[in-house]
Amino acid sequence: MKPFFAIFFMYAVSVAQVANAQPLVDKVKFFSDTSVIQATLNANFGKLLRQKYKEGTVFPASFTCKLGDSMAINDQMAVEVRGHFRRDYCYLPPLKLLFNAVPGATLNSLKGLKLVSACRPVGMYEQYLLKEYLIYKIYNLITDKSFRVRLLDLSYQDSSGSKKTITEHAFLLEDAKEVAKRNDCKEWKKARLPTESTDRRQMTIVAIFEYMIGNTDWSVSNEHNIKLIVSKKDTLSNPYVVPYDFDFSGLVSTNYSAPNEQLNIETVQQRLYRGFPRNIGEINEVLDIFRQRKDDIYSTITNFNLLAQYSKKQMTDYLDGFFDFINDPSQVKDVFITNARTE
Repeated sequence: MKPFFAIFFMYAVSVAQVANAQPLVDKVKFFSDTSVIQATLNANFGKLLRQKYKEGTVFPASFTCKLGDSMAINDQMAVEVRGHFRRDYCYLPPLKLLFNAVPGATLNSLKGLKLVSACRPVGMYEQYLLKEYLIYKIYNLITDKSFRVRLLDLSYQDSSGSKKTITEHAFLLEDAKEVAKRNDCKEWKKARLPTESTDRRQMTIVAIFEYMIGNTDWSVSNEHNIKLIVSKKDTLSNPYVVPYDFDFSGLVSTNYSAPNEQLNIETVQQRLYRGFPRNIGEINEVLDIFRQRKDDIYSTITNFNLLAQYSKKQMTDYLDGFFDFINDPSQVKDVFITNARTE
């Protein structure tokens, strides 16, 4: 009977520790907070870098930070290697932070979140990262059916001691389930869909937004850099498209981005509309959303103190081209209707 009581005692202690842990972090408030989190991610980065091509590999880690003025966090967790292009090109592979890998962790409620980090530890790559972060914030201004992000000032600390600590900005991407939940939806789990089988108005918003930022690196039918969510109340309705991953856009303008050769554009700075035709009423209804949010879009960029002045100018100059264009009815018709894609 002694082994039984030993197991029971260990279980009781474990339950008590979880019960007495700090309150779980509210997932919605976590991403609505705009403050930058000072954090440290400790893991065996020497081993992780040697195995970065093994997608899905999980490594034990710890995450320390402070939320607000009082909540000090030192969680045991895990990191998972993910991604495709960045694993080959970037110094650090894309990671998913598994905050729920250890029961009772303070950040357990966040579950698993994608970490978007700078591709290389060089200044201009951090500028790319910050510009992509701002694109998510801009899209939040356009629609609630969008991913929220939380900026970190993150130190990567190698537990093996073989790599020096690197501190740079990164951001966490809200989980798709939470995007769906906020919008009274659930994730689409059925077969892939053609573009025009999604919600028509939301698809128009997505296509025009991607045109505004100069991004062609997305596809609904291939589920490339998009997620689908569908109404809980009306499951027969068409799902909504939620885009993500904007570092190949002209608005970010990385030195490693290039358009698909089949699109017949030379650089990512060249805008190409990838939406299907709409009537002029549908187009103008959506363009009015962008016009109404124009000042907020520009303010999001110009008031972001972490972004270098040259990056702010690059972004605002690029957006000037879009807002000048949408004030010309003939060009609007030509791009969004006459020359919209048909297949």
